Amino acid sequence: MALIVQKFGGSSVANAERVMNVARIVTDTYAQGNDVVVVVSAQGDTTDDLIEKAQEINPKATKREMDMLLSAGEQISISLLAMAIEKLGYPVCSLLGWQAGFSTNSVYSAARIKKVNPERIQQEIGRKKIVVVAGFQGLNKYDDITTLGRGGSDTSAVAIAAAMHADRCQIYTDVEGVYTADPRKIKDAVKLSEITYDEMLELATLGAQVLNNRSVEMAKKYNVIVEVLSSLTHAPGTLVKERVKMEKMLVRGVTKDTNVARVSIIGVPNEPGMAYKIFGKLAAENINVDIILQSVGRNDTKDITFTVAADHAEATKDILSKLELTSDLKVEIDAENVAKVSAVGAGMETHPGVAAKMFQALFEADVNIQMISTSEIKISVLIDKKDADDAVAAIHAAFIPEEK
Repeated sequence: MALIVQKFGGSSVANAERVMNVARIVTDTYAQGNDVVVVVSAQGDTTDDLIEKAQEINPKATKREMDMLLSAGEQISISLLAMAIEKLGYPVCSLLGWQAGFSTNSVYSAARIKKVNPERIQQEIGRKKIVVVAGFQGLNKYDDITTLGRGGSDTSAVAIAAAMHADRCQIYTDVEGVYTADPRKIKDAVKLSEITYDEMLELATLGAQVLNNRSVEMAKKYNVIVEVLSSLTHAPGTLVKERVKMEKMLVRGVTKDTNVARVSIIGVPNEPGMAYKIFGKLAAENINVDIILQSVGRNDTKDITFTVAADHAEATKDILSKLELTSDLKVEIDAENVAKVSAVGAGMETHPGVAAKMFQALFEADVNIQMISTSEIKISVLIDKKDADDAVAAIHAAFIPEEK
């Protein structure tokens, strides 16, 4: 007997037919003699619909009240799935995040899990029940409901798997695993049988929407083996783990991120501490900065350009407008016309020439590079948004076909 944690996203439970399909997957796993904990997201576009309703009432609603509202989506999902499992004749219990033992910090709308006390889950499993848990939510020290941010249900599932030492954490999506590129746009995309935590973390952070990056961080930290597979087919999925079989693939994935804003600060005084003053303020407001470029300097000033999520463009503008560095400081933000395209692969670290090959592919596709960022296992470029799909296709064609 094994303990299996299964997570189903919004598209997997989008309507009654799909809810029943998920119920059959869950009960089949249970009927094989396994203990099963299921984590569920809100149905389909429910979260977006709730946000729209909030906008109609109060566009400036507090994040606390938004968390109270958005947590309702998962409550609907778990109860409907539990009803479907009951209909199939199996014992089941649905639990909200706080009932399942999720304690978080108090950063509303982007809470971090502090601990998971799975006592109630264990009690229900002891009663031979399938346990259905609302993902994406928890409770803070004030007994307020909090949410974990977009993709938080992935993190909820991995957290339960870690706390309960589950044998496997299965993340069900609308694709059959992790591909070298979005298979809906790149017809030659290859499904990977395995991928390392580090590679998956880079892909998730850089725009791949298969797994939430925080869930991958947690899986790596607690050595939780994650399996990504489709809820709509019975095809084998992709295992995400610490080590994979040695393969010759230099690039494991090519991805794009259009939720990017380029921020340019022109005329920063060429003095010590200027970068700290700028990025310290952004960090204090939980705004993550990615690619950073700084000019050598001229006329006792320098220019600093960096990227943030487009969602944070306005907040970044507000923060920078309050900096009292110099009256001549000029801030330019483009959140509409840029995209980040990245190639990821552990093989890059020991193989020279990967960057040159990638840049050649972009040159031959007539794609201009604005900014470049690298690490041991990834190369990212900032380009015009209109060129993003062409860039992904060009890079993928340069690396993947010869390695199939």
